[in-house]
Amino acid sequence: MTSKNLNEQLKDLEEILFKNKTLKEILTRLEKSNLKNYYVGAGAINQTIFNYLHNFKIDANIKDYDIIYYDEDLSYEKENLVIKYIKELLKDIDVDVDIKNEARVHLWYNKKYNDNRKPYTSLEDAISRWGTTITCIGVRLEDGNLIVDAPYGLNDLFNMIIRPVKIDFKEEDYNKKVEKWKKNWPKLTIIPWKEEEL
Repeated sequence: MTSKNLNEQLKDLEEILFKNKTLKEILTRLEKSNLKNYYVGAGAINQTIFNYLHNFKIDANIKDYDIIYYDEDLSYEKENLVIKYIKELLKDIDVDVDIKNEARVHLWYNKKYNDNRKPYTSLEDAISRWGTTITCIGVRLEDGNLIVDAPYGLNDLFNMIIRPVKIDFKEEDYNKKVEKWKKNWPKLTIIPWKEEEL
């Protein structure tokens, strides 16, 4: 897969992701829902690909499915309503879902971690800051077609290269994450934090 162009990679991405029946069902239900301006992103996407490339069960080691959306109503009450709505929509699918309004992440994150994270200006801005090039991916369905946001492309994903994106990430967090991933998917190539400029 290493020498394929982006269109070929997108076709492969869709074909592999749809082998994960849980992911496909979540995407299908969200497409028919009232939720607008959303993606399913990060771990469930890259880990489905890693499982496929390792010849593992397609949903092995996937802890949860991240569903993100963007709503300028920054109230906890509104986000809580959306969380309840999506959980009800997916209640018979036996997986954990993590649902976040990316517009308000900075509010709780900075308080919880004593940080100074800047607000995300859009879903695509949020995705571009998710710590590694292979987690910076969001997908959704529109008219049955897979829409993909992958600001760093798909080469690292299909080559199983873990490369840091340092915008909102710390070296310690990167090292913990990649150590855990390497145990689950031994064929991964880890780019050390200090070697990478992103």
